[in-house]
Amino acid sequence: MLVRDVMSGNVKTVRPNSTILEVVRKMNKFDVGSVVVVEGDRPVGIITERDILRRVLEVTLAPEALKAKEIMSSPLVTIGDHATLEEAARMMAERNIKKLPVVQDGRLIGIVTTTDIVKNQPKYVDVLRDLVWRTGKT
Repeated sequence: MLVRDVMSGNVKTVRPNSTILEVVRKMNKFDVGSVVVVEGDRPVGIITERDILRRVLEVTLAPEALKAKEIMSSPLVTIGDHATLEEAARMMAERNIKKLPVVQDGRLIGIVTTTDIVKNQPKYVDVLRDLVWRTGKT
């Protein structure tokens, strides 16, 4: 099974100069746990709920003053749409990430998560188990 078969295609995105307040509003509006930061249609970073908690709230910075490019995780780890779910699972476990943007010719076309992989291919639970144990979250 390939990544493109299970990925979510309607990825929520923001621009590098979006404020963190705008990022949070978008995440809340669409009930998503992450947004991909794009320049044009090219992904350059990702912001997760955990990034906001650690890099903004914990250090009590003003979300209306910070830009997405200041807290996004970058360089962005991506995977091609023709990769297998096993490749995605191994990459996630090795890189300690739970959300993996999917690209085709460098352009963002989707996102695959650990949940997507386990739901569609439960046999990869063992590959991802270390990731869950290291981070303490799914």
